[in-house]
Amino acid sequence: MNRRHYLALVGAAAGGASAGCLGTSPSDGSDTPSTQESAGTSASTSAPESESTAASTAYTVETVASGFTNPWALTFLPDDSRLLVTERAGRLNLVDRDSGDTTPVSGAPDVFAAGQGGMLDVALHPRYPDPDWVYLTYSVQSDGASTTAVGRGRLDLENARLQEFERLHAAEPFVESAGHFGSRLAFDADERLYVTVGDRQFKDFGPDHTAQDLTTEHGVVLRFEADGSVPDDNPFVDDSDALDTIFSYGHRNPQGLTVHPETGDLWESEYGEQDGDEINVLSRGANYGWPIADEGCTYGSGDPIGVSHDERDDVVAPAYSWPCGSGGFPPGGMTFCSGTAFPAWEGQLFVGGLASQSIARFSVTDREATLEDRLLGDRGWRIRTVNEAPDTGHLYLAVDAGDAPIVRLRPA
Repeated sequence: MNRRHYLALVGAAAGGASAGCLGTSPSDGSDTPSTQESAGTSASTSAPESESTAASTAYTVETVASGFTNPWALTFLPDDSRLLVTERAGRLNLVDRDSGDTTPVSGAPDVFAAGQGGMLDVALHPRYPDPDWVYLTYSVQSDGASTTAVGRGRLDLENARLQEFERLHAAEPFVESAGHFGSRLAFDADERLYVTVGDRQFKDFGPDHTAQDLTTEHGVVLRFEADGSVPDDNPFVDDSDALDTIFSYGHRNPQGLTVHPETGDLWESEYGEQDGDEINVLSRGANYGWPIADEGCTYGSGDPIGVSHDERDDVVAPAYSWPCGSGGFPPGGMTFCSGTAFPAWEGQLFVGGLASQSIARFSVTDREATLEDRLLGDRGWRIRTVNEAPDTGHLYLAVDAGDAPIVRLRPA
């Protein structure tokens, strides 16, 4: 069976709601979740679960804290009960996982909070708290044009503030758009910092598209040293026709980025146009095809965009994709499960879903992924991101709404 056809069948078997990348966030819904606990069980679409497996994946859904405005990202402080949560409107918060108490953090940068922009991702330096750098991605505006920026500040926990905040980089060029900022962060084992930037919603679907232009930082993953300088071994540092900051390109709007805990590979998720959503494994200097090779189609007309990845040998095919007609799964932030709390899920990939209003659970073999299940599909939650608490193995997620909770899954 053709691998592309196989992926389509798996996606169809898993079911799904309407999907596709949304140009702007939808109006706030009224589906504010209850603070009551409720239980669920993962039900695999690929094979019936044994009784022991079903028991090991039974989970309870708990509200950790509530009242957030479009929370976008969360990360955990080591040896601490608190986590950091960003809100797209421009706020950074300290949230106590035990009490639910929320404290605003001062000293964060001003942001361009419009369309899909605002305060976006947050990550800690790999050796936090020594040094105590906190990294943020956020959208900024200048003379009516905007872009994705990355910066860092030192976290003063006692006074809940960022000190010495500095902008490390702003993607070039600025453009008059309020969409497709990308904006996920990840560090690799060598403490290199990766930053995703979207294609800014350019619609010229051909070889001259900005995501195929190595002289722009649109539709790319950037790589830096932790201080914002460019590593000497970045793939295009010796190419006068390309920018030194670029690690990979040909991306549409990458809003998920995580590191495989065993291989060290970077896994990335990105929105397609109509369907065409992707899970990718990143390689240095690689072209991921957008929009000259894609599995999706244009909004409305359903016309193909480019050709299939399998028809070109100069692009990298997705580890998993939702082709045109599948219903799609606009993917947000994602994490690998350690199995600490859920042994049956050890090594699996969990991806937040927005229009699909669910979490996708994948098994992973080498550089390919297989969709196994969708969780929480009955709650009407647009799930912006999912992350695992390193101390407990519980899965935490941010719901994208105007009055939204941070919730967690723990064993029932």
